[in-house]
Formats: sequence, C-alpha cells, structure tokens
Amino acid sequence: MTTTMQKVILVVEDHPQNLELVTDLLESAGYRVLTATTAEEGLTLSSTHRPDLILMDVRLPGLDGLEATKILKEDPATRAIPVIALTAYAMPEDRLRIRDAGCEGYLTKPLKIPLLLEQIDSYLGHRTSGVG
Repeated sequence: MTTTMQKVILVVEDHPQNLELVTDLLESAGYRVLTATTAEEGLTLSSTHRPDLILMDVRLPGLDGLEATKILKEDPATRAIPVIALTAYAMPEDRLRIRDAGCEGYLTKPLKIPLLLEQIDSYLGHRTSGVG
C-alpha cells in the first residue's frame, strides 16, 4: 500500500499509435495520464490540471511543441512543470533548439521504453520497477 499521490503526466502527441503506446505504458507504470493531440489542447490541460510532467511532441500541427513549451515556461503557473521533448530529430542544432525552448530533456523516436521510464523517474522520483 502506498500513501503517495499518483503522479500525473500530460502526453502531447498527434500520432494516434504513439499516443496509445505511451499512454498504456505510463498507466501500467502507475501514472495518471492526460492526453492532447495539439499544442493548444496541451496548453489548456496544463493550465487547468497542472500535471507533474509533460511529454511534448516537437512536431505538432499548428503551434509546434517547442513554441508551446516556451509559452508554458513564460507562465508562472506552469513554468516549473518539467517538459521532456519527444522528437525524431536529434542533430546537435535540434538539441540546442529543444533546450532553448525550455525543455528539461528530450527523447528520440522511436521511443526506447526503458529510457523513457528512466527519464520520467529521474524527474518524478517514481519507481516503475517491473515495467519495460
């Protein structure tokens, strides 16, 4: 029995299969998951629910994930929420853009499940043993 509150992770991802995979994985690891398919929807959910962590796809329709992260980091109500960018791009200039936007970390696609859980654990201190 645990007395700690369940951590909430917001996943902002426009690719349905990726969203479903990450959601299932995180729920299996004991997290409560909120989902958004656009940056705008992610910004709204961030403001209303204040998740413990955000997984933000970089390439989104309309407002991209890096611009959304900049908006989150400019708002005193959401600036402390760690944002991990999800990207298919990992060139040095892309990493710099991700950091400059305010993301605390990034993971490349296709996602490596143990690395995803390890990075989430490092920000939230949540144990996901037995998963992955």
